[in-house]
Amino acid sequence: MLIVETIRKIRCAYQRDGKSIRQIARDLRLSRNTVKKVLRGEATEFTYSRATQPLPKLGPYEDSLLGMLSSDADKPRRERRTAMGLFAQLQREGYEGGYDSVRRYVKKWRECTSQAAVGAYIPQSFEPGEAYQFDWSHEFVDLGGAVVKVKVAHFRLCYSRMPFCVAYHRESLEMVLDAHIRAFEFFGGSCRRGIYDNLKTVVTKVLLGKDRLFNPRFCQVASHYLVEPVACTPAAGWEKGQVENQVSFMRGRVFVPRVKCAGLSELNRYLADRCRTLAAGHRHPEMKDRTVAEVFAEEQSRLVLVGTAFDGFKETAVRVSSTSLVSYDSNRYSVDSSAVGRTVMLRAYADRVRVVNDGVIIAEHPRLFGRHGVSYDPWHYVSVLERKPGALRNGAPFKDWDLPAPLAGMREALGMKSDGDRQFVGILGTIGAYGLEAVAAACAEALAAKTPSRDVVLNILSRVGDDDEPAFPAAEHLPALAREPLADCGRYDVLLSGGERHA
Repeated sequence: MLIVETIRKIRCAYQRDGKSIRQIARDLRLSRNTVKKVLRGEATEFTYSRATQPLPKLGPYEDSLLGMLSSDADKPRRERRTAMGLFAQLQREGYEGGYDSVRRYVKKWRECTSQAAVGAYIPQSFEPGEAYQFDWSHEFVDLGGAVVKVKVAHFRLCYSRMPFCVAYHRESLEMVLDAHIRAFEFFGGSCRRGIYDNLKTVVTKVLLGKDRLFNPRFCQVASHYLVEPVACTPAAGWEKGQVENQVSFMRGRVFVPRVKCAGLSELNRYLADRCRTLAAGHRHPEMKDRTVAEVFAEEQSRLVLVGTAFDGFKETAVRVSSTSLVSYDSNRYSVDSSAVGRTVMLRAYADRVRVVNDGVIIAEHPRLFGRHGVSYDPWHYVSVLERKPGALRNGAPFKDWDLPAPLAGMREALGMKSDGDRQFVGILGTIGAYGLEAVAAACAEALAAKTPSRDVVLNILSRVGDDDEPAFPAAEHLPALAREPLADCGRYDVLLSGGERHA
């Protein structure tokens, strides 16, 4: 095939220098027909494309290869087979050709299919405070020395492009609620519209067109922050393309190399700081002369302000077992023993669990995210100990009980006595009447006197109560005296002499 330089020499020699075709062919060592072909047209480059590509060895396996490529096209990118994987599969079917033929075929097929899938889109424009976009991503981080897969909630203001990220162990409803509370606190307000995927925690049912049936609890948080939720068309991620791009951007800028933090709280503080830093250092994609942080400062005044934060919990009815435990999310939590056998309401937050009975909080624990874990509060079982003091020694709630130092010392001292458990339970029973600080002080005094005993502690507590001055009624409430009393000590002498007695 003639190269571009040779074509240039032929054209210049004939049209500029006036050389004949015979002389050009002799000088450039080409056939006269080749020189004539160049001079007949105006082309400055010759290309060759084969009409049909012969596949002498791959041909019998072309249908099998096409079938594998078509089946992989419907799978996520990470699950698709590479050209080498397809080559290995064809070899198992008897293919004896080379890998290069398979690679070229796969490359050409994918180029054709990707070009056919490309569509046209219309750029979007938003006003300040008009909308934000929300999405989830999965990232790997080092928490406390262990590699953990966390779920990261991404928010992005559509006008200023201000990002916000917060990480959780789950993608459940209470995490979605908490993420909105944190995001609107970070931004200093909410937008008039929120754009979402068709998440199960957000959308209960997809109806015709843009109509959706939203989760009632999610509707409450949207109502509290005055947001109109809008769900995208299914499988149309470009409708919230800003936050989709943010996911990949944050993954490369924040989570690579792998982040190391002591816990989830430290990770979320780090993510909030990184969002501020990235916003301050990046130019706005449309307003090139300003940073994202500068545009965000302008948009903040247009956000919707709400005075109070939403109480973001998911409420579930649970039954208290005979061991004073309630179950939630494959874990168990203790409640006050007075609620045994009752159905109570469990409020699950992103970081804690609260149990309510008749409007009264009867338990609150940090949330567990493993499986088959148990969280005990020993004070929930004190009333049971009064009936079964022997459970103090081997009861699961009382192992590694973090008591105040005087109470822990009293428990250890009474442990040497045969009825030590009963005595210590008797001391615990006084906490409801006197308070923890007073009982701890009484225990400290008894230990200092080297008299560890329930009776001594009760005696000290009773003396403390006796030392208090009695409360007399105010003088204005006493009855008026008809006659003022006279201080006459001589009256006692008369009594002693028997004068008044015999009168």
